[in-house]
Amino acid sequence: MTMLDAALHAASDAAAGLGWGVIGFGWVARDYAVPGLLGAGGRLVAVADPDAGARRQARALGAEAHADADRLLADPAVQAVYVATPNHLHRAAVERAAAAGKPVLCEKPMAASLAEAEAMAATIRAAGIRYGTAFDQRHHPAHAAIRAAIATGAIGRVTAIRIAYACWVDVGWASDNWRADASRAGGGALIDLAPHGLDLVDYLLGEPVEDIAALTQQRVQRYAVDDGAMLVGRTASGVLVQLHVAYNCPEGLPRRQLEVLGTTGQLLAERTMGQAPGGKVWRIDGRLGLRAPLPVPEAEASPFLRQMAAFARWLQGEAEPEAFSLARDLHTMRLVERAYAAAGERRCR
Repeated sequence: MTMLDAALHAASDAAAGLGWGVIGFGWVARDYAVPGLLGAGGRLVAVADPDAGARRQARALGAEAHADADRLLADPAVQAVYVATPNHLHRAAVERAAAAGKPVLCEKPMAASLAEAEAMAATIRAAGIRYGTAFDQRHHPAHAAIRAAIATGAIGRVTAIRIAYACWVDVGWASDNWRADASRAGGGALIDLAPHGLDLVDYLLGEPVEDIAALTQQRVQRYAVDDGAMLVGRTASGVLVQLHVAYNCPEGLPRRQLEVLGTTGQLLAERTMGQAPGGKVWRIDGRLGLRAPLPVPEAEASPFLRQMAAFARWLQGEAEPEAFSLARDLHTMRLVERAYAAAGERRCR
C-alpha cells in the first residue's frame, strides 16, 4: 500500500474536515501534502494547475480540477489553500487567495525574493487572513523529541547546532527543473534548502538565528545557480549554527544529519530531515561517550500529516500560538537574503 493509498484509507473513516484547495500539483503536493491533509481528516476539494496531466491526477482523487486558480478560490467549499507552485509564483497565488479571504499554507521559501515576501506580507496583513509557510521539519516527530530533550536539559546548555541537508539535483532531474532556474527559484541550493535548517534551529531552541554569513559554490552541476552553500550563524543567546546545503551530494551518502551539542552531551539525528517520517536519534553522553536511542513518540507519523493537522487546529484556535508566524517567516527570508549578500551574490529580483 502506498503512502497515498494509506492516507485515502484513513481519510475514508474520518469525519469531514477542513476543505482544501491546492494551487500547484507537482510531486511535493501530490506525494506528500495531499496524503498529509487527507490523513489529518481534511478533504481535497479542488486543484489548480496549468498542466493537463496534473489535472487528470487530481480528478482521479475526486477533486475538481482547474487550469487557473480563480474558480478554485471562488468555491465556498475551499476553506484553506495550499500553495505549491514554483517560488516565483508564490506571491500571485497567495495574494489572490488573500483577496478571496482564504487562509493560506504556502510552500517554502516564502517567495523567490525578500521584496516579494514583504509585498506578500503586506497583502496578508491588509486582508486579515491566516498565513503559514510550510516548514514541515518543525512537524517531524523526531525533531519534536529533540526539542523536548533540549528543553528538559538532556544535554545541558546548548552550544552549537550542525545540520547537513543535501541531495543530488542535476539539470536533467526533471524535464523542466525550475529549481535550477534563478528566474523562477530565486537562487539555488541555498534558497531551496537553507530555509528548512534556519527554521528548524528556531523551532529547536525557541530563538532564531540573528547573525549570519555564507559561502556558495557552483562546483558540480551545469546550471547557473549555486549547487552548494555553507552557512554559519549565531543566535542572540550565543548558540553557533553551521548549515551545509547542496545539490551536489550523491544520494547514497549520509547527506541528512542533525547534531545538537551541549555542555553534558549531544543529540544526533540521522535521516530525519526530509518529507518522510523515520530516521534515528541518539543521545551521546558527554562524559563517557555512551550512545543511547532517544525515544520518539509517534515515530512513524508523517511530518506533512502533522503539519496539516496543526494548520487546521490553528484555524480553529486550538494549536499552539507559535506553530505558524508570518513575522518569523519574514525573518527567515531576510536571513536568506543576507546569506546571499555575504556570499557576494547579487540578487536581481
